[in-house]
Amino acid sequence: MAEHLSQSELDYPFKLLEYFNGFRVSKVIFSACELGVFDLLLKSQEPLSAQHVARELGTSVDGMERLLDALVGIEILEVETTDGTAFYSSTDVANLYLAKGSAKSLHDMIIYQSQTIYPLWNNMVDAVREGRNQNEKTFGLPPEDVFQAIYRSEEEMLKFMGLMNSSWVLDGHDIVTAFNLSCFQTIVDLGGCTGALAREMVKAYPSSSVTVFDLPQVVESAQKHFSQENDAIVFQTGDFFSGDVPAADLYVLARIIHDWPEEKCLTLLKKIYNTCRPGGGVLLVEAMLFENRRGPVMAQIFSLNMLVQAEGRERPPSEYTHMLKKTGFQNVQVCRTGKSYDAILAIR
Repeated sequence: MAEHLSQSELDYPFKLLEYFNGFRVSKVIFSACELGVFDLLLKSQEPLSAQHVARELGTSVDGMERLLDALVGIEILEVETTDGTAFYSSTDVANLYLAKGSAKSLHDMIIYQSQTIYPLWNNMVDAVREGRNQNEKTFGLPPEDVFQAIYRSEEEMLKFMGLMNSSWVLDGHDIVTAFNLSCFQTIVDLGGCTGALAREMVKAYPSSSVTVFDLPQVVESAQKHFSQENDAIVFQTGDFFSGDVPAADLYVLARIIHDWPEEKCLTLLKKIYNTCRPGGGVLLVEAMLFENRRGPVMAQIFSLNMLVQAEGRERPPSEYTHMLKKTGFQNVQVCRTGKSYDAILAIR
């Protein structure tokens, strides 16, 4: 940090203060999403006063006015004053990403961050001290069964599925086009959750058949809550750790490897290698760290999240390459997308 902060930061720590208050900025956005501020403003099609918004959403006028002003301050809302009354409207960014109804809405991601990740991070000090997740302290669930905590109720499972859906609506296209995958006729997305990434795969490679393979309760919820008309993907139930995986030309592991310690990852990759057809491959999708440990900051933060919530970590390309080659895969290719998630392709 010292070599990146200017002399002026030593005179007055503007950047440090911005970091200190980062959690408050997050909570401003989280709170507005949970209250329905962005949905109301999008629906209204015209600027609204704090009094109007407060009345519609059942809040205090004073509290809502402060929240709206903070959203203006971080440039998520616009404000104009007429005859002494402030009228608020959404920016294009808020309409696109923060309102529920948008095709690229991150609303579900935000709700999960606010209601699940935020409480976990309150116990980060203990996670660092103990070197293990904080599901027991946060939710009263044993740390050994990560997905028992994540899927601890239908409501919580749907929140997690919403998070994953938002991730691939945002990043899916860049991931599936990071490499030319048209040579793979049958593709299985292991732990594919709602099917959002699989749908992006079908769009990019319409001649390929794409199957989402996940736990029975996940598949049931995906088909009930996230299905699309004329869906071109197929769902199949199973457990890729305890059971067999279906035969395929390409296996996709998107944000799966980072959940687990290396030994468990090697077991899964070896199972995939043994099932994979010759000339087939595996596509890993993760937020890759730099080899020099200097970022990306988002991947470093994700790695801390794996500490506090799961059993794994984010890794640099060399560690993924090591695991893939150790389990038999060759011709490892790495593609950094420049966005949240990167891709690694390896061939059997």
